[in-house]
Amino acid sequence: MALQECGLNLNKGLKELQPHGSLEFPCAGYSSYYTEGQEHSIPWHWHEEIEIVYIEKGQMEMKIPSEAFLLEKGDCMAINSNVLHYGAAVVECELHSLVFSPALIAGNEDFVFAKKYMQPLLTCNRFCGYVIKAGSNENVPLWFNSAFKALEKDSYGYEFTVREKLSRICLFLYGEFNPRADMRDLPLNQDNLRIQKMLAFIHKNFASDLSLQEIAGIAGVSERECLRCFQKTIQLSPIQYLLKYRVMQGAEMLAGNPADSISEIATMCGFDSPSNFSKIFKRFYRCTPREYRNVNGNKRF
Repeated sequence: MALQECGLNLNKGLKELQPHGSLEFPCAGYSSYYTEGQEHSIPWHWHEEIEIVYIEKGQMEMKIPSEAFLLEKGDCMAINSNVLHYGAAVVECELHSLVFSPALIAGNEDFVFAKKYMQPLLTCNRFCGYVIKAGSNENVPLWFNSAFKALEKDSYGYEFTVREKLSRICLFLYGEFNPRADMRDLPLNQDNLRIQKMLAFIHKNFASDLSLQEIAGIAGVSERECLRCFQKTIQLSPIQYLLKYRVMQGAEMLAGNPADSISEIATMCGFDSPSNFSKIFKRFYRCTPREYRNVNGNKRF
């Protein structure tokens, strides 16, 4: 099957639209290289599939709402279905990941694998993101790498290998969380639901002159509660996040739209003037928009 090309395609609700694998085999493998630059960060997004991440080399900070994890060489991280997550390299980093539908492991929803194991794990509110540090468990990285290499090399019968190894990882996670032990699991985290709504609103309307009141209103909370929610979940204020997102969109346009002038891109990203765009852009990227375009024009990350 080989690896798929990494590239996020998000809808207005930050859900990733790119299919992972195929209907017949809903699993995809990715190998990605990241530097410390802002343009190499993985934006906040979510998908219905489970994701297992492995750090081949370097370091990466992975975030889910309210938590951040420093992943180093040999570390694995499991991210549950429908959980917002974000990543940025701390130093140059090579990341391998497998993104798969729970149905690959569970089969039919009436099967014991679905009822007894996968559904309780998927709905366990304590399982959002879980890190297995290098050396703490020898099996998980071995299972991951066996599955990843079989997929990458398109080995004979790789489907069996991938499903078996991912099943072992899922059973390990079930054992760690034991989701049936406490059926009085925590209620759904309201902060997570609110931040999804507010981030989606910002992504859809980033070019407009957004106010804190408008951002808070989309989630039905006060401005004070909006500030608290952002600070707790992603450690940025709403306006700081809006500026960062505008600049990242500007960088993408500079690299991919050579016919558009810097002044036009500044306007399309919601900046009131090219000079303000350049000032904020340099704060994030440590170079001017023109310098960035000269180096990264038509370059895809």
